[in-house]
Amino acid sequence: MTFPEWTKPSIYGALVGAVAISIIGFTWGGWTTNSNAQAMAKDFATDEVTLAMVPLCLGTSAADPERTEKLAVLQGLTGFGRINAMMDTGWAIRPGSEASDRRLASACLAGLELDGS
Repeated sequence: MTFPEWTKPSIYGALVGAVAISIIGFTWGGWTTNSNAQAMAKDFATDEVTLAMVPLCLGTSAADPERTEKLAVLQGLTGFGRINAMMDTGWAIRPGSEASDRRLASACLAGLELDGS
C-alpha cells in the first residue's frame, strides 16, 4: 500500500500542532489537571468556611468576660505572635473541634480591626 506524498508532512504537522496547542492551553489557556483542580476547590472551600466562621469568632470574643485584657495583649503583639495569642484566647475554635484554627484566628484578627484599619 502506498501513501500519497503529502501524508508524512501532514502527520508531523498534526503532531506538532497538538503538542503546541497542549503547551499553550496549559500555560496561558487556563487548563488544569484534575488533581490541581481538586486542590484549588479544597482550598476555596476551606477559605469560605473560614470566612463563614468569623462572625462566630467575633461573637465569642464579644461574650468573653476577659475581652479587654485579651485585646490588650493582642494589640501589644504583631505577626505570628499575635496569631498565636489569638489562638490561645479560645475564640478561634471551630464548632466540634477542641483546638484553635490558625486560619480562623488570622481571619478573626482581621475582623477585630486591632490596628484601627
